[in-house]
Amino acid sequence: MHFRGSARRAVPTSTREPTTEPTQLRYEVADGVATITLDRPDRLNAFTPVMAAELARAAAAADADDAVRVVVVTGAGRAFCAGADLAAGPGALGDRARGGTGGGAEPGRGSVDGVPRDWGGIASLPFAALRKPVIAAVNGPAVGIGATLLLPMDVRIAAESARFGFVFVRRGITPEAASSWFLPRLVGISQAMEWVATGRVFDAAEALRGRLVSRVVPDAELLPTALGLAREIADNTSGVAVAAARQLLWSMLGEASPWDAHRAESRALAELTAGPDVAEGVAAFLAKRRPEFRAPLGDGAVAGVPRWPAPPGDVGP
Repeated sequence: MHFRGSARRAVPTSTREPTTEPTQLRYEVADGVATITLDRPDRLNAFTPVMAAELARAAAAADADDAVRVVVVTGAGRAFCAGADLAAGPGALGDRARGGTGGGAEPGRGSVDGVPRDWGGIASLPFAALRKPVIAAVNGPAVGIGATLLLPMDVRIAAESARFGFVFVRRGITPEAASSWFLPRLVGISQAMEWVATGRVFDAAEALRGRLVSRVVPDAELLPTALGLAREIADNTSGVAVAAARQLLWSMLGEASPWDAHRAESRALAELTAGPDVAEGVAAFLAKRRPEFRAPLGDGAVAGVPRWPAPPGDVGP
């Protein structure tokens, strides 16, 4: 079995697909775009450990599939994700692995620094590691993990009805999903602290002013806008060049000097100019036609740019 919706694929796909059909999201690929839809509309797509694992598998599937050029993430119904599913009680927010396992991690959860990994990071970091652009189409409330899950995505487009909230301190916990790294880099430390320290919910207009989203569109235009941007990327650009550029831009956020960027970009340019996509790009430009880029990504570094972020040594099974 494959991810639900795989029969709609318009082009051949990689054989490295998950073998477990998801139960809390939909995964569909058509015309180079993978659409991941959080699919618990009766619970406003509230987040669970099952959803976390399924999101991680979906991100890995999209990364490995040469038929996927861009990923779009959205929610079913009237919400993107209303946060952790609190029906399970306080354990839905905290470390449910400690009770009864001696501090170890649940099967499939893993540990970091000797403690169980937070489920938000399990879901979000695979999107950070994707070598393909990720577009979030925020169709309604995105609160708690619903907000932090968005941060490793490259472009966030909000419907006018969208609402956001980093509400963690109002529940007695800290932000998660590696958001303490992502959020200040995206919106600045002052705006990040205002939203995190108050834990208040704010509207799409404020999210736009604070640079959390790049644009706000009428609800009916949200998915067409996101898919239109995805199609522009898929139809006109080289997959290896976009992958290298994405890894360069994100990884350079943590470097100390522009010389680090110069070093990495010089190697990437040297490797890409020796590849087939540059020749095709030039030929297409001269012939005034759409390019047909075919260079595969492979499994590892793209154009000499290392996979990012590299897992640290304290991540355990």
